[in-house]
Amino acid sequence: MRQQSSRGRRALTALLASGMVAGAAALSGPAPANAAPVQPPAPAPVADPATPKNAPTDELDSHDAELLAQAESSGAQAVTLIISTETGQASDVAAEVKKLGGTVSQRYDKVGYVLASVPTAKVVKTAKLAGVSAVDLDEKIQLPGPDQTGGAKGSAQGATLSGPDAKTPAANPYMPTEEIGSVAFKKKHPTWDGRGVTIGIMDSGVDLDHPALKQTTTGERKIVDWVTATDPVFEGDATWRAMATQVTGPTFTYLGATWTAPTGTWKINRFTEAITAASAPAGDVNRDGDTTDVFGILYNADTHDIRVDVNQNRDFTDDAVMRPYREKFDVGHFGIDKPATPVVESMPFVVEYREDVDASAAGLPGLTDYVNIGIPEDLHGTHVAGITAANDMLGNRNFDGQAPGAKIVSSRACSWGGGCTAAALTTGMVDLVVNRHVDVVNMSIGGLPALNDGNNARSDLYNKLIKDYGVQMFISAGNSGPGVNTIGDPSVASDVVSVAASVSKDTWLSNYGSVVKKENALFNFSSRGPREDGGFKPNLAAPGSAISTINTWIEEPGIPEAGYTLPIGYYHANGTSMASPQAAGGAALLLSAAKATDLDVTPAQLRRALYTAAEPIKNTSVAGQGNGMMDVNGTWSLLAKTVETRTYTSSAPVCTPFSAGFATPNQGQGIFNRCASGSGGLKAGQSKTLTVKVTRTSGPKAAVTHRLSWVGDKGSFRSQSSLSLPLNKAVNISVTVTPEEGLNSAILKVDDPKTSVTDFEVLNTVVTSVVPKKPAFAMVAEDSVERNSSNSYFVTVPEGATALQVDLSGIATGSQTRWIAINPWGVPVESTSSLACYTNFSDAAACKPQERAYENPMPGVWELEVESRRTSPSLRNPYELTAKVQGVTVEPATVELPSVTAGVATPVTWTVKNNFGPLRLTATGGPLGSAKSARPTIENGATQEYSVVVPAGAARLDVAIGNVSDGAADLDLAVFLGAVRVGIAADGDSEEAVSIPNPAAGTYRVVVDGYAVPSGTTLYDYRDVFISPALGATTVPATVLNLANGASAPVTGSVTAVAVPEAGRSLFGEMTLVTDEGAVVGRGTVSIGAVN
Repeated sequence: MRQQSSRGRRALTALLASGMVAGAAALSGPAPANAAPVQPPAPAPVADPATPKNAPTDELDSHDAELLAQAESSGAQAVTLIISTETGQASDVAAEVKKLGGTVSQRYDKVGYVLASVPTAKVVKTAKLAGVSAVDLDEKIQLPGPDQTGGAKGSAQGATLSGPDAKTPAANPYMPTEEIGSVAFKKKHPTWDGRGVTIGIMDSGVDLDHPALKQTTTGERKIVDWVTATDPVFEGDATWRAMATQVTGPTFTYLGATWTAPTGTWKINRFTEAITAASAPAGDVNRDGDTTDVFGILYNADTHDIRVDVNQNRDFTDDAVMRPYREKFDVGHFGIDKPATPVVESMPFVVEYREDVDASAAGLPGLTDYVNIGIPEDLHGTHVAGITAANDMLGNRNFDGQAPGAKIVSSRACSWGGGCTAAALTTGMVDLVVNRHVDVVNMSIGGLPALNDGNNARSDLYNKLIKDYGVQMFISAGNSGPGVNTIGDPSVASDVVSVAASVSKDTWLSNYGSVVKKENALFNFSSRGPREDGGFKPNLAAPGSAISTINTWIEEPGIPEAGYTLPIGYYHANGTSMASPQAAGGAALLLSAAKATDLDVTPAQLRRALYTAAEPIKNTSVAGQGNGMMDVNGTWSLLAKTVETRTYTSSAPVCTPFSAGFATPNQGQGIFNRCASGSGGLKAGQSKTLTVKVTRTSGPKAAVTHRLSWVGDKGSFRSQSSLSLPLNKAVNISVTVTPEEGLNSAILKVDDPKTSVTDFEVLNTVVTSVVPKKPAFAMVAEDSVERNSSNSYFVTVPEGATALQVDLSGIATGSQTRWIAINPWGVPVESTSSLACYTNFSDAAACKPQERAYENPMPGVWELEVESRRTSPSLRNPYELTAKVQGVTVEPATVELPSVTAGVATPVTWTVKNNFGPLRLTATGGPLGSAKSARPTIENGATQEYSVVVPAGAARLDVAIGNVSDGAADLDLAVFLGAVRVGIAADGDSEEAVSIPNPAAGTYRVVVDGYAVPSGTTLYDYRDVFISPALGATTVPATVLNLANGASAPVTGSVTAVAVPEAGRSLFGEMTLVTDEGAVVGRGTVSIGAVN
């Protein structure tokens, strides 16, 4: 899939013309709009992401192609692949991977899963192996941090509650389980409280010592298994220790120290607590205040008995023999608790082993056994586990999670530093379902790729596990909302229940001290659908705020906004991470009921009943809430009867920046259109008829009449009220769309009235936008937003725009209001954290809450959502939002000076024309640069290198390539200083640029990679430049230019060279045009042929 990037073209044109780029390719992410200026001014927030890379084979998507390009440019010798195979092909694929020089870590034949480390050069060949369905490159996914309530600013909004205690009733707003009906369900059916059901918690690990996670309601052990899902070799998780050194008891010397052990032959290694420094333990697992402790591990390779030297006396004879947790429930402890203090000064741990691990990728010979020290990486997993199944929190028999009678299996997929690898999330999920025999799984982890269509190896494997093993997964929708199409991966997998985060009026008060009018709503941060292909996500909503369990050795702050503190072991957090376990716990109740009544319930039946019974949240887009709030009682009333499930497929027109690259171009599962009106999009108020095709693929052989109905924005979508669906034959439904301005979304329900459930749904989403017109080229919205709510506006940014300037004004005294910009790919371009960029709240030095510019914005439909914070003193918060499209052309783009005299100012003149709305501009100059230019030829798959000697004191190093003779070529660019890669540009075209501010002096190595050249060879332009005051300067008078739309004005300055460039290099300068609000909207350059 290849998408053109105007940003890439503009950045390259500027650089190849002048050798200077501001913010071309970020080294560590976008710079804030008000960052300290480096000449010229620092870049504004990144508005236009890189062009998607064209995948070299169908089994890899564009995101994986980008990961592969990064691995190649960094010199990585091998990468980890997640491979989904066709049925029965896993063994053959694994064998072929080994022939290609790969190392296989995991293989599940029935599932069709292979995890392997493969030479980077053999990734494409691996993906093309016979029997391979899809391949993902491993990557780290950041664990969602709890959205803390700290930093309260604002006046009291009303009377607050006192917080949960020993008298808190079962139905309460702190842990709002009743909002999906579970308290009433358990009251009516007290033995259907989760007993008989085991929930898999795929997360950061669960605290084994928490009192509310010790026992079920029947007195049984609650946590019945605890495992680590990370790979011992591939992922760098240092809790896995290679047991490669053999010693003999009763005494031996190891690493310079004398150790004591029982008589016999052993393997030994050590676990170092400092490896946890970047996570919740903070490098101190025994809680003694330092991070220097090291613990010996003794392992019997024959019996697999394990001993850990917890007291660090180097004597294993006083340490207990430990087995993997599920065998004997052995739990060890680092540190000794002090009962007089509320926080626990010790950390529980478990052990496990893996036999005969191929450790060649780690440089170890042959097969090696590994031992793991199992400890939680973060509080997140314990908080999630408490929501699903805590029993008697705070010692209160009524204060529970959703399913207090359920058991838990904890699988830690997150390694040290807050990241969870895709490989661990896949291996761990397979292990939970296949080997740990859980009944339902919760995973509150995910990310937001630009292409979130669920078409990847992990989604494929999750769907297989659900269907083939009968275990339903519930996964958080993501915290990137409220923008359209921000739904997170892997909740986009078709058969996964993707859960959005709701919040009630009562919980706003109890958990935040915040007063609202709406009885129920979605959190602003909750990611919205649809999928990129129009697919139906999210599926359900559930409460996304909870006071729940956390690790007892962590001391967290109280809740100042709500007016109370919580005891050790309890914490308030919000996120879709909290919503998903509410739904998973609710499902555990339903499965408990099914088991108690000898009712077999398949995942398909569970989903059909859940989606049918869900209760829509009033005045909330179905693209955000899916089918609505989960309803345990309503779902059980359907499951208690026979639920007949059938399978259907749908096909509908899609128009997005990615849709042309779909397997069937511009066709997806549901109508989804967010294109500009001149590029295939719809206009507000104008009707258009679109065709949705539905195929029934199971059920009766004869045709079946189905009712058609709409839920959501019913006024924007119309169709016939019924249709007859034969078996395995597509039938067209004519849908007339008459959209209003902004977001329009509705569910088309396809229902056979003879079945007890709604049989099929199609989500349909259409966005219409404001097209800024001359002379102002601006959109102005004046309105108000309620506390904790949001309003969205959509604006079309045309080709040629060099900045999108957004201003927020008309704010009431003390009002805490902000906007967030979401680009046409459905990706927020700035933080969605509840602490970021509000008026009268956030640090204006970190982010300007009242004006920001998005330079070189991606053409297409942008979403600007305005929201008010929970601590805003006013319920209603007025504002005026203005979005201005800006851009100029500069003629000539480059002033050519054949020669200049050193030390003498040479005049230069440009003409600036304003192509969009009125501008107040100032021209600025800056130091000259020394450039090298070339137009070489590169072959497909080849690399070429260049050296750049950068002197001390340079202001910037810019490198660019592009203007290829083969228009379909994809070249990549990387810059190294020594062995360290300091910059990379590797998207899906050949127009790549890297900019390094204030580069260290030294010799830089530039690598150009011919990633894909269809014609075999291509010419390309190359230029590198370093900017240095020692070379001279471009000087421009600080004259203010007031330009209306279409107006032009001259800019006259001078160039003074004070140094002669090295042979093969030339000097040039740059003039930058900056608006009165700080946005760079244009550049002119000057090229110097010779210095006399």
